[in-house]
Amino acid sequence: MSGPEAAGTRRRQIVVAVIAIAATAVLVIGLATSRSVAAGPDTAPSAQATGYLPSISDLMIATIQPRHERIWRAEQDGNWNFAAYELGNLQGAFKRLGIAHPTQGDISLPDMIASVTGQPFQELNNAIKSKDATAFTKAYADLTDACNSCHQALNHGAVEIGLPSRTSASDLKTNSTSRN
Repeated sequence: MSGPEAAGTRRRQIVVAVIAIAATAVLVIGLATSRSVAAGPDTAPSAQATGYLPSISDLMIATIQPRHERIWRAEQDGNWNFAAYELGNLQGAFKRLGIAHPTQGDISLPDMIASVTGQPFQELNNAIKSKDATAFTKAYADLTDACNSCHQALNHGAVEIGLPSRTSASDLKTNSTSRN
């Protein structure tokens, strides 16, 4: 796809993203406003409102996957500062995931995350600091492999992360055969 077709596809992706963000903002503002008006200023939040816990999948899709992809895009654009920023955000997102979900079945999620991401994170950090594209490519591939090994261990092998393409809006590979 090139020329007008590519521009049209990109424009549609941007429009969809803007609509999704706007809809989310309206929903959040509406919920916050309705709660504060209905409950009054001194009323504690309901148990239902404070008991919400995003699923592992929610956290992966909303916080981890986008940062994984943005690190790659930043390196592709030579924006090493943003790559470092997103690497820090990705590490924080994984820590919060482990706090929110300390176990999956009988597996300690914080321990699993630390064991599979520790070395790739350190290698990515070193590559980013030294602005070494070759080392970055290897470390990014190692992190991606670590993500996929975790998916396999948790019986979610259908979720396979790959190298983003310049035209994709996501690094989620949906065109491969399931490994389950």
